[in-house]
Amino acid sequence: MNLLFLFMDGIGLGVRDPKINPIAQADMPNMSSLLGGDKLVAGKTPIETQGATLLAIDPVMGVEGRPQSATGQAALLTGKNVAKIIGGHYGPKPNPPVTEVIRAGTVFSALEEMGFKTALLNAYPERYFDAIASGKRLFSAIPLAVTSAGVELKTVKDLYAGEALSVDFTGQGWRDHLGYDDIPLLDPHTAGHHLSELAASYDFAFFEYWPSDFAGHRQDKKAAIELLENFDQVLGGLLEAWDHQSSLILITSDHGNMEDLSVRSHTMNPVPALVIGSPELRQKFASNLKTLADVAPAILKMYKKITQM
Repeated sequence: MNLLFLFMDGIGLGVRDPKINPIAQADMPNMSSLLGGDKLVAGKTPIETQGATLLAIDPVMGVEGRPQSATGQAALLTGKNVAKIIGGHYGPKPNPPVTEVIRAGTVFSALEEMGFKTALLNAYPERYFDAIASGKRLFSAIPLAVTSAGVELKTVKDLYAGEALSVDFTGQGWRDHLGYDDIPLLDPHTAGHHLSELAASYDFAFFEYWPSDFAGHRQDKKAAIELLENFDQVLGGLLEAWDHQSSLILITSDHGNMEDLSVRSHTMNPVPALVIGSPELRQKFASNLKTLADVAPAILKMYKKITQM
């Protein structure tokens, strides 16, 4: 039994209007197949199909203001309403109060303490580590949670060795923007297969896909549709290689953004919690998912049951 947490930054459940919502326009046959022929939009949750469960979960959690990345991601990872704890939504990077909550314990630290093997599958370039070491850059919530648990972030060496993936899955971005001209390239479908293989080598694997949030803030519809369709090809490869009977995939987000390109800011929309796997496993995992803060407890409950077997 293992779980892949596929985090899509800035994806909410928006209206079925292709003029403002690229998710309503993009050609995503693999996602549509999971949803019984539908789109990843608002209005019909919960959806229960042969292969997946889609829920709408609350990123606002009773705190005034628009959801933000640091507190939203921290809530997903800690199981706590971090925005309420610190007195408001905050982001993009964790401030000292959010950092304190994360360092007090996350799914990564809890699972490591239980003896499970965890990993963040994203590779980070050398300049990222240099910027962190110099103090010019701060960890975002997810790598902060990983490193606070004593788990090492993956490097360019891991990417060359096939033990990590670039954030765009294919490696093309590392060639185009980071100067790694000989980085191995994968087509999206193959990258999905590789993601499945990497995830299967850990008890709990996490992948952070942030280009979705970036495209939302830029209000770039063409780029948003391209990355959504690329993501769907990766999803196709992942689903083809995945063990659907004994493992789970969770796709969720921290706040809405890209689903409404009429605004540059984050949205108040609920975010999707898409759980993929056998009906029995999905039902047990998704039964109490209502807010971001319910995700970590659901993960830990599943692994605690494994230790009791």
